[in-house]
Amino acid sequence: MARPDTDFEELLDVAKLKADIEAIATIHAGKPADMRAALLPLLRTVNTDGRNKARELLEATKGGGILCAERISWLQDQLIVAIHDLVDAHVYPQAAGATAIAAVGGYGRATLAPGSDIDLLFLLPSSSTDAMRKSVEFLLYVLWDLGFKVGHATRTVEECIRLSREDMTIRTAILETRFICGKQSLAEELDHRFDREIVHNSGPDFIAAKLAERDMRHQKAGDTRYLVEPNVKEGKGGLRDIQTLFWIAKYHYGVRDAAALVKRGVLSRAELRLFEKAEDFLWAVRCHMHFLTGKAEERLSFDIQREVAAAIGYNARPGLSAVERFMKHYFLVTKDVGDLTRILCAALEEEQAKPAPGLTGVISRFRYRTRKIPGSSEFVEDRGRIALTDPDVFRRDPVSLIRFFHVADLAGLEYHPDALKQVNRGLRLIDNDLRENEEANRLFLSILTSPRTPGMTLRRMNEAGVLGRFIPEFGKIVALMQFSMYHHYTVDEHLIRAVDALSDIDKGKFGDEHPLINKLMPTIEDRTALYVAVLLHDIAKGRQEDHSIAGARVARKLCPRFGLNPKQTELVVWLIDQHLLMSMTAQTRDLNDRKTITDFAERVQSMERLKALLILTVCDIRAVGPGVWNGWKGQLLRTLYYETELLLSGGFSESSRKERAKASEEALVEALENGWTAKDRKLYGRMHYQPYLLSVPLDDQIRHAEFIRDTDKAGKALATMVRTDSFRAITEITVLAPDHPRLLSIIAGACAAAGSNIADAQIFTTNDGRALDTILVSREFTDDADELRRAGTIGRMIEDVLSGKKRLPEVIASRAKSKKRNKTFSVHPSVTISNALSNKFTVIEVECLDRVGLLAEITAVLSDLSLDIKSAHITTFGEKVIDTFYVTDIVGMKITNENRQASITARLKPVMNDQDDELRSRMPSGIIAPEPAPSEGSTPDLGPGNAPRLKV
Repeated sequence: MARPDTDFEELLDVAKLKADIEAIATIHAGKPADMRAALLPLLRTVNTDGRNKARELLEATKGGGILCAERISWLQDQLIVAIHDLVDAHVYPQAAGATAIAAVGGYGRATLAPGSDIDLLFLLPSSSTDAMRKSVEFLLYVLWDLGFKVGHATRTVEECIRLSREDMTIRTAILETRFICGKQSLAEELDHRFDREIVHNSGPDFIAAKLAERDMRHQKAGDTRYLVEPNVKEGKGGLRDIQTLFWIAKYHYGVRDAAALVKRGVLSRAELRLFEKAEDFLWAVRCHMHFLTGKAEERLSFDIQREVAAAIGYNARPGLSAVERFMKHYFLVTKDVGDLTRILCAALEEEQAKPAPGLTGVISRFRYRTRKIPGSSEFVEDRGRIALTDPDVFRRDPVSLIRFFHVADLAGLEYHPDALKQVNRGLRLIDNDLRENEEANRLFLSILTSPRTPGMTLRRMNEAGVLGRFIPEFGKIVALMQFSMYHHYTVDEHLIRAVDALSDIDKGKFGDEHPLINKLMPTIEDRTALYVAVLLHDIAKGRQEDHSIAGARVARKLCPRFGLNPKQTELVVWLIDQHLLMSMTAQTRDLNDRKTITDFAERVQSMERLKALLILTVCDIRAVGPGVWNGWKGQLLRTLYYETELLLSGGFSESSRKERAKASEEALVEALENGWTAKDRKLYGRMHYQPYLLSVPLDDQIRHAEFIRDTDKAGKALATMVRTDSFRAITEITVLAPDHPRLLSIIAGACAAAGSNIADAQIFTTNDGRALDTILVSREFTDDADELRRAGTIGRMIEDVLSGKKRLPEVIASRAKSKKRNKTFSVHPSVTISNALSNKFTVIEVECLDRVGLLAEITAVLSDLSLDIKSAHITTFGEKVIDTFYVTDIVGMKITNENRQASITARLKPVMNDQDDELRSRMPSGIIAPEPAPSEGSTPDLGPGNAPRLKV
């Protein structure tokens, strides 16, 4: 049984606990049920006090995570021993001394997290009695009554041995068996037989199975240790990986602790310290997580990262918050675990373990001869992996540290773990001389621009520590996370994934998703500069200054070192400085406003820059995380590209705007042929203003005309129409209703109540005083039938709210109640009002923390202020939203008065801070009375002050 430390031992007087239990047994002698009931309060108090003390000592930094886990394990041992002794002496004395209780799994290593299951093995003799089994049941019921989650098995030694042969999970559990109490000879028999009958000569089988199990677990977790909400127990580089290392070492080398691996020559003393520090840190994180949440929480989510960081003692530093510093340390520790895995695998190779038939992976390749690699005298091929000809390769020529990865890329080889161990131990050889070495930089550039798998090679260089040493600026962002819901990966992993995306584009893999860039990539004049820009675009994250500006400065220093000429350097510097320009313009600006296009074109200036920036932007968005890229963003970027291309090539003419609108109107009238009377063609073909005619495709104009005519024939005052678009990953909900200052606000509120995310809004007014608004919501289902049903539900919600059948404040409140309010993140709210971004409209940009109903409330405020919303552009970056509104006053003029601008800001701020309860209570129930429906051709009475919006 494990022994406690002095600080913890003082808490629990074991002798007194036994005396108290004995007193309870005496009082309730012969009454097991009463005895059990009386026992529970005492044991609960002991357990609660003990765990509170363990938490107190952990928070007071009296020992780290492992010591905390050992304290809880020791406490658990005492409770089990106390219950067992009671059962043997007073409940089932006829079974006394006949069974053994052993801890298995993590508990078997004498470590236990606060919320973890208790894994127990009850060992019975070969001829067991009913009393023995009942004694086990009694003990289990007491543990369950105390609230413990107990994983248990009741077996004989023979059953354990038989099942170990058949099931690798059971074999692993028994490998960790630790005797707690009872008949010790049974536990010893199991231990001896397990070593002799199971472990002997089966090392390769076990190792291969554990490594395959680890790989499958990693795949389920995203196959990266750099997820910003990692699983501390099961994730890559987490505690389970450390446990796997120890299982393998214990099984193959027969060691009882990691320190014995130093004597065996498997680990150096420095590597042992790394092992111990990594394990202690991960245990500390896990224990804090369990204490904070009160359960076995293994996912280090945003909700608890701040609290864990504070509990461990991290403080903010310039450019990095406390939680970001903590998470960077976390990811560096998980990287250390990966290094230790490679070192152990290399040692196993040297041991020449016997390969298991039919298995692939590390073990199956142990006994194969090496082969020469053409053109290389330093490296050889060992069963599909690059290996060193001798351990001194890197010391003789440090450039070989870069050449190693270059040759592996050229030859398409995996990496021998022993070679990676030598790489790791040779990192100190990467100094300024190597960084400035022309050959080393040429090799690196060749790796980066490789037509094969540059992302994979860069990732291996990063894992080995080479990339961060060779490019110190990159080393600063290794394992750096950004505390936001938008970014799924650490900065270094994001950059490497961006290179992955560029490589896939280069190979033409995204033809269906990105038809434009698939066509543009072969025309790129400078492929090398583009790859460098993609790798470096976020290299200055984590600094106090703007990362685009700082990144451009870093690039200006690095590009000549890499061997880029002045023209290439200037392109890379410009791309990094402006790498957010195209994304933000496309998502937050009105692309139908000519000023948007002219301003963007003035900053881009050339087609070469435009093409490179488009490709960089796509790579950047795709590398943020799963689900961040969608077809709607692609459509916006394509529209911006095509409009800018026209302007840069001289094809954009303001003078033709009126003529183009007239031609569009005539085309619509001509297209309304089958089933249309001459009167209807004239009425419905000429009811739109210039913005509509210039921005809406003819097919959609025809569809809208039919929709409006059908609505009028049905005598409806309002109607909705839905359409899915799988390519753009959006669903269109078109609303026809009497125009009203609050119309967009009510529609947005209805969409929020239906649980839909608005991506954009196209707002138009017909010349008979009605609004034709198309709301674009993010697609949720891949199947069109499912998405149409969802869209129909949203459409009905909009109609019910507009008609007054449902009250907007109530439906939004109901939705907000069902959706957990995000209190983890804070976004400083800001309002920007500009008259320079459009020739005709004032642009109001709102940035704040997202929540249910926000858009509805913001647009309600703008309506209260008598502002006419021409278009709205809704962009969400995780927890942050940036909403942009193009507005005029009630007579179609810009908002130029400074006092009025200040008033707009003052009215918006309470809504952005979620404080405007008065506004919420005043939100209208609808704009159309449910009955009676207006007759065909009539204009509904909107009431005093509700005149139609004036469109210019």
